[in-house]
Amino acid sequence: MTPESLKAQPLLRQWLALGPDGRVQAFSGKVDLGQGISHALRLIVAEELRLTPEQIDMVPASTRFSPDEAVTSGSLSVQHSGSALRCAAAHWREACRQAMADRLGVTLSKVRCQDGHFFAAKQGANDACEPMPRASYAALSSPALWDCPIAPWHAQAAHAALDLSRAAGSDLSPPALRPDVAAKVFGEFEYIHDRVMPGVSQPMCHGMVFRPSTLSAEVIEHELQDLAKRLQATAGVLQVIRSGLLLGVLTETERVLGQIAQTIEEGQAQGQFWRCGAPVPDPLDLAGWLKQQDLDTTKVIDTSPQADVDVGEIHSEHFRVLAEFQRPYVQHASIGLCCALAQWTDQPYGTRLEVWSHSQGIYNLRRDLALAFDVPGEQVQVSHVEGAGCYGHNGADDVAWDAAWLARQVPGRPVRVQWTRQAELSHAPLAPAMAVRIDAAVGKNGQLREWTQTVWGQGHGTRPGRGQTPALLGAWQTADPAPVTLAVNAAMAVGGGSERNAQPPYNIPSVKVVNHRVLNMPFRVSAMRALGAPGNVLAAESVMDELAHGLSQDPLAFRLAHLQGAEPARARAVLQTAADMAGWAITQTTNQATDKPEGWGRGLAYARYKNTGAFCAVVVELVVAEKVKLHKLWIAADLGHVVDADGAINQLEGGALQAASWALSEAAQLSPQGITSNDWTRYPILKFSDMPEVTVALMPGADNASLGAGECSSGPTCAAIANAIFDAIGVRVRSMPFTPDNLMRAIDSEEARSPSTRS
Repeated sequence: MTPESLKAQPLLRQWLALGPDGRVQAFSGKVDLGQGISHALRLIVAEELRLTPEQIDMVPASTRFSPDEAVTSGSLSVQHSGSALRCAAAHWREACRQAMADRLGVTLSKVRCQDGHFFAAKQGANDACEPMPRASYAALSSPALWDCPIAPWHAQAAHAALDLSRAAGSDLSPPALRPDVAAKVFGEFEYIHDRVMPGVSQPMCHGMVFRPSTLSAEVIEHELQDLAKRLQATAGVLQVIRSGLLLGVLTETERVLGQIAQTIEEGQAQGQFWRCGAPVPDPLDLAGWLKQQDLDTTKVIDTSPQADVDVGEIHSEHFRVLAEFQRPYVQHASIGLCCALAQWTDQPYGTRLEVWSHSQGIYNLRRDLALAFDVPGEQVQVSHVEGAGCYGHNGADDVAWDAAWLARQVPGRPVRVQWTRQAELSHAPLAPAMAVRIDAAVGKNGQLREWTQTVWGQGHGTRPGRGQTPALLGAWQTADPAPVTLAVNAAMAVGGGSERNAQPPYNIPSVKVVNHRVLNMPFRVSAMRALGAPGNVLAAESVMDELAHGLSQDPLAFRLAHLQGAEPARARAVLQTAADMAGWAITQTTNQATDKPEGWGRGLAYARYKNTGAFCAVVVELVVAEKVKLHKLWIAADLGHVVDADGAINQLEGGALQAASWALSEAAQLSPQGITSNDWTRYPILKFSDMPEVTVALMPGADNASLGAGECSSGPTCAAIANAIFDAIGVRVRSMPFTPDNLMRAIDSEEARSPSTRS
């Protein structure tokens, strides 16, 4: 099967090259956001070429020479880029083996590859003392080879050839450590924030774009005009630019710009410059607000035998749980601020825009920048430079537009733009709020019979590069604005958006999933790590836990009983492994210890990400006192073939801890004047002192395809925390985050006291 990324970029030169020093260069359209994907891809190429990882250079992604692999998201980098690079490297290796066989006049099966050199296997005792001719990749690679299409069959042949090589005594060395970690730990790594443009005729200047705190607003004209005049007269200011809702400032130094930013942001907080008035949903009734909006309804799945018949009438003796869950708007809260550099230059073929960005999708960004500035796409180049990392659609693309817009005012001069903390938390897209209702029933035999999951929420995508107009904040706010892009969901074929993981992974005869996409967007929303999976898994696994307790069954045993057959075997394995790690002993009733300390609780949860990706189970141990305090997390995951175990474990840990922060702390605060949670006081995240002990187990899976690790632990962690809270205090908390205030509301709620009924 041809890897997805090879279909549009089938040539060997699009993936691999030999540098002038003879080192191998590998190209990928997937970018490194700090997750270490470059290292995983390096290991794949090194393995296939029989080289050490130190001999492979992963070239930072750029639209000038990298393959177009869209966006680095969805835990797909190893599956897409990794499989393409594996196939490309295997193709190159096998082509060189064939060239060596032709050169020596032997069959292909006689040629081995060891340490990047090709030679013929010894024929017998008489040849033992004769030197074997050897040749390198450089010596065997003809110019025509690079323009050959990659043969997909080499992907399947790769491991067989690897076995041949090892049989010849060429075992590979243990995986190398990531080469970037030491520099990052010791503060020596060059992030985009540190980049100074070399070799330019004019020095780099600094810029910032000031805008209202809401998508639309009314300019207080006399105030903004007076401000612009004062700024233009300020020492160190190069230019002040007005367009629509935007005020741009260019300065010689970052210090002057910082002083200006502080003054303007203080004025904004007092209602100066722009008059805002966005409609704000009630944070205590987000579900009610979502349901009142215009909706685009989609039936995701319906396996009910008689969908038009009332299920309560045809199955009157079931135990039933009807429950509704709520997730608030969540902010990216990246510790590192969004930053970009841009430069316009005159070229023989026309004006050229070059942008340096930590965007997750360099080609998507290039497309929308070309649309926004009305220039041909081939005259825009976007190069990726690492930022501090993000998971989802943050402000990286928007700050790139800011830099390009300002740089157009000073042709030939590079411009650096870095958002302030207030801008970072005020202008980056939010993760959408969600409401999820589940109606589930079991029969007399304790088996699930019916499951209906209904989801309300906005779409999870307003990324650039996917529409007819630019999806960039600045392009929506100029004097000639592009229309605001309404959030949409990805197709279910790639995992969906708000409906992601809404289909339960268990054996249930009658399943119905309905998604209501909200068609109103007073605040911009877009992709956050795992999209709708955390909300859907929280709801589903909370209900599974509640059903188990209602039937006096152990939560682990109840799940295992609904994962029967050959297909769910990997699911059962991760659940059992996580339980064994935590010392979870199945009991006849529940897993609550009779002599447990006050406020102590344990919970578990399981999901297969997107219902097609990695399998993950999480067990949480916590204590509920004045707040919820996590003690331990046990994570078991089946990622198929693991390329870089250390990197995979890092991703699983990071996904779980970020989800724990969502579950316990995070909720955006909104007002008609915009997002008010624009500093760490008003938007708290988990601190180092809140971190639990985390233990991760990776299931053996060398014979299975690789699956992504970055997002699969998010949903199970949120749900396991909710279930552990119930185990601790006997209350179902259905609204994230599980703060002391929300816990008290749940305790006071009659629904939380007796949520289950028998029909």
